[in-house]
Formats: sequence, C-alpha cells, structure tokens
Amino acid sequence: MPALRGFLWLLGFLLLGESLVTLTGLPVSAGVVGLLLLTAWLRFHGGGLDDIAAAQPLIAVLALLILPGVVGVFFLLDALEGQWTAILAALIGGTLLSVMTTLALMRRLMGEPPAAKEGDA
Repeated sequence: MPALRGFLWLLGFLLLGESLVTLTGLPVSAGVVGLLLLTAWLRFHGGGLDDIAAAQPLIAVLALLILPGVVGVFFLLDALEGQWTAILAALIGGTLLSVMTTLALMRRLMGEPPAAKEGDA
C-alpha cells in the first residue's frame, strides 16, 4: 500500500504541475513544474517522503509510461523531415547540459571530499 500512496503523491504533483502550466501558459514541461513543486513541498513540509520512497519499485515499469510518447513520434516522422540536425543538436546539447548541471549540483550539495592523509594508502 505505501507504493500506491507514493505513486499517488507523484501523480498528484504531476497533475498540479499540469494545471499550473495550462492556467499560466508557461513554456515548461508539466513534469518539471510538478517535480519543482514536490521538491518545495518536501523541503518545507517533509511529509510523504516515506511513501514516495516506497514507490521506487514503480521505476521498473517507468518505460511503460514513456512508451506511448515514443511511439507517437513514429507518426510525426514526415513533419520532422529536414530538421534532424536541429533535433540531434538539441538532444546532444540537452543531454550534456543536464549531466553537467547534475554534476555541479551534486558537488555543491555534497561538499568537497575529505583530504587524504599522508599515511593512508
């Protein structure tokens, strides 16, 4: 049951993000807005963290949630003709930017590693 509660927490914040994006017209993904709201909620209230952690087994079936969007691209191939350079540049640039941002954030939050002592091997 905790996994279901965790899934409902995540789904609720996704729907809240979707509502905000639709009402405000923000040019941002609803999933990103939902995750930012979830992060703020956990930061200031802390409630529901155990339930969300219990939803971790659902990550194994995450591909099933992404699959319909990927299949939908198949039907848009004609519309994407002639734009492959821009698409590849966006995919590669976005991936590199995402990795570098994650690394910088991880280093900032974890702090510097302890210095090695001379006697340690």
